[in-house]
Amino acid sequence: MSVSFSQQFEQHGAWRRSLAHRLRWLASWLSDNDLLDDAVGERLRHVEALMRGSQVMVAFVAEFSRGKSELINALFFAGYGRRVMPASAGRTTMCPVELRYDAQRPVGLRLLPIDTRLAPQSLQQWRDSAEGWTEIALAPEDGEQLAAAMQKVAEVERVPLERAQALGFWREDEGDEAPPVDAQRQVEVPRWRHAVLNLPHPLLEQGLVILDTPGLNAIGAEPELTMSLLPQAHAVLFILGADTGVTRSDLAIWRKHLGDAAPGMASRIVALNKIDTLWDSLSAPGQIEAQIERQCALSADLLGVPRRRVLAVSAQKGLQARIADDAALLQASRLPALEALLGQGLLAEREAILRRAVEGSLEALRAEAERILRLRQRELTEQALELEGLRGKNTATLRHMHRRVEQEQAEFEAGAERVSALRAVLVKRLRETQAVLGPTALKSDLAQFAQALRRPGIKLQLTQVYARTFDALRTNLADVQATMAELQTMLHAAFRQLNAEHGFALQAPAEPDLAQYIAEMSSIEQSHLHYLGVGNVLRLAQPAFCSRLAQALAIRVRAVNDAALGELEDWRRSAFSQLERQLKERRAAYAKRGESMDRVREAAGSLDGRLAEIAGQGEHIRLLERRLRDLCEVLAGRKPDVPGSPAALAAAGTAPLAAA
Repeated sequence: MSVSFSQQFEQHGAWRRSLAHRLRWLASWLSDNDLLDDAVGERLRHVEALMRGSQVMVAFVAEFSRGKSELINALFFAGYGRRVMPASAGRTTMCPVELRYDAQRPVGLRLLPIDTRLAPQSLQQWRDSAEGWTEIALAPEDGEQLAAAMQKVAEVERVPLERAQALGFWREDEGDEAPPVDAQRQVEVPRWRHAVLNLPHPLLEQGLVILDTPGLNAIGAEPELTMSLLPQAHAVLFILGADTGVTRSDLAIWRKHLGDAAPGMASRIVALNKIDTLWDSLSAPGQIEAQIERQCALSADLLGVPRRRVLAVSAQKGLQARIADDAALLQASRLPALEALLGQGLLAEREAILRRAVEGSLEALRAEAERILRLRQRELTEQALELEGLRGKNTATLRHMHRRVEQEQAEFEAGAERVSALRAVLVKRLRETQAVLGPTALKSDLAQFAQALRRPGIKLQLTQVYARTFDALRTNLADVQATMAELQTMLHAAFRQLNAEHGFALQAPAEPDLAQYIAEMSSIEQSHLHYLGVGNVLRLAQPAFCSRLAQALAIRVRAVNDAALGELEDWRRSAFSQLERQLKERRAAYAKRGESMDRVREAAGSLDGRLAEIAGQGEHIRLLERRLRDLCEVLAGRKPDVPGSPAALAAAGTAPLAAA
């Protein structure tokens, strides 16, 4: 029996929560043993937050009347015993709808009026704001009330032709595909620009986000949807009609918004919906199966995707089967096969990404913690040798050795001042480098393109300006990469000198690799060239559309620059936290050496006791090393939990935060 997507997602959520709890326990254990520096601690907190709050977005994309909303009902809302998303003949979902859960917001439906397209704010700015929205409070357990509220996303209104043009819903060059104009020269447009349903559904509470999109005309009028929202999706379900196959408008959506050039979309699945329309009582089962297979193969060929990623399904029969608990009808609907592919592809890929993030953090913290422990062990060894050399020494000799320790400490503090000077130089250079990718510089880089978009009338040479803009953005990243190579060389040399002079164990962090962000800039450039093509000449003559296009592009590019800046900040934090940690450890070692000599000088009999104490501390360090290795191996999945072990107790939420 196949496992439903809901069950797979619940298992994925349980795994994430368990691992997040273990990471928090590990951070507490490291902190209790003074093994957690700022850089590693921040990275652990980031990964734990990623585990607890990681969202998985599944976008449903199709032309009108392909059954997107019904498929959402069948996959996620059959438990209500009725349809939740509006699904009927003709156009239903008229605006993009996000289904998610945020415990900080009231349960309900938020609707953004369509006229906000004429305002200067971007869609992202509206989504982050409480102003301008129409809000409908909901009782989450009341399926009838919920379904009635969701009917709002299907609402339309009639506006004058000129207003429809300004809103982006009518273009003369669309010909027969343009919305019809009635006798009063009015056009039907959606009433709402965007909708967000905040609902404590079990899957939404665990981080699932569902994006239901409208058809081609509405998608093309909202650049931010394809530049920002769709690229955030971890999986995209592209829905076709089994009776129609790939139509011209289907192919237009795929090529413009979902093709291979589109950035950020890791997984695409094609659902050939409404196969129940092919269930002909006059045809033999083999003939029906052959017809479905032909449609699947032809669709895969036209879209350029592997055949295994095109699945035939009947969302309507799947929903009916789930509500009626009809196992035979459910299998006939083929919904379980789609769920299996969606779950195995999306969740397995997401889990692999999260595991890599955990493994990277574990590798960093283990390396840093082991460096600290080795440094402590070496300091103990040196203290033991020094104390052994004090046997039989008189008071004058002890005073002399104490002065020598004080002199070494003074020399060390002088070296520490050089470290501070080095850090100041690195910080200054790094800030100058970060400014190249900051918001002020980005605004300047995009200014020429934004100015070209603001020119009235037909936009000539816009493509060339667009290309020059992205050349500049890529050059910025390349220049930052070159500067970071210089800083990396400087840091390597400084760390080698400090290691030689003071016996430190400093290791320069890996140089940030910005090649992926340069490639992503190129991907963004290529995937949105169609907005500047001949087919959009009339749209580009509309100031409101150009403003939305410029804003959407700025948001997308800013996200890339911000991610690159995050890499630089991680490099800085990792380098400087090592310095702070090892300076702290060395100062503590000098204090202990002086304290030991004072105790020996005051009472000769304390020498053996101090040596025994040092030996005990050395054994404790070896115990910490073994415990650290075991915990990291278990968390990385390379070693099973042992019942009663710290890791197993942490998973159960009962582990004591003991220092040892």
